[in-house]
Amino acid sequence: MALEMRDRCERCTTAELPYDAPARICSYECTFCVPCTEAMAGVCPNCGGELVARPRRAVGA
Repeated sequence: MALEMRDRCERCTTAELPYDAPARICSYECTFCVPCTEAMAGVCPNCGGELVARPRRAVGA
C-alpha cells in the first residue's frame, strides 16, 4: 500500500508539491507545504496529529 502523493498543500492550496519536493504529512496522509506546517506548529488541523517529513519519491516511480 503506497502513500497517496498529493500535489498541493491542503491549507494554502497554492503550493505545488511535486513528488520530489519537501512536504509534511500526518498519519492520515493530510499533506501540507513546509511554510504552512511551520505556521501550524507541526500539528495537523484535521486530526491533531504530528506532521512529519513526507518521504520523497523518485519522479516517474
